[in-house]
Amino acid sequence: MATINPYINFNGNAKEAFHFYRSVFGGDFTQITRFKDLASPEFPVAEKEANKIMRIALPIGGNLLIANDVPEFLGRVNENENRSKIAITAESQAEADRLFNGLSAGGTVEMPMAESPWGTYFAMFRDKFGIEWTVEFAQK
Repeated sequence: MATINPYINFNGNAKEAFHFYRSVFGGDFTQITRFKDLASPEFPVAEKEANKIMRIALPIGGNLLIANDVPEFLGRVNENENRSKIAITAESQAEADRLFNGLSAGGTVEMPMAESPWGTYFAMFRDKFGIEWTVEFAQK
């Protein structure tokens, strides 16, 4: 069965926020990836974006709190709405495909199901009701 995890977008302060969350919940980050960590000719990263967080994850109970900093070229996140996604972690690639195909039907796909730069099978989309989702499968 899939698990659902909150995924929050930040305007450049994801690291600060997650250190605060860690001080409250405890634990250790399972992932901190900066945009510069993935820079390549196919994925150029502007110097002002290099140290921003592309992905950070903090386990809380059996779930993950996940976040990123939105790059400036995508515009600022409205901090009063649409700054979070529902992140589904699938138990198999087939389950990820099934959930993606079902939930994204009639919606807008931002990133189709594919291998992500951080090594998981990943998609990002807005469903037909405007709710933002990610679906991910990580080979164990």
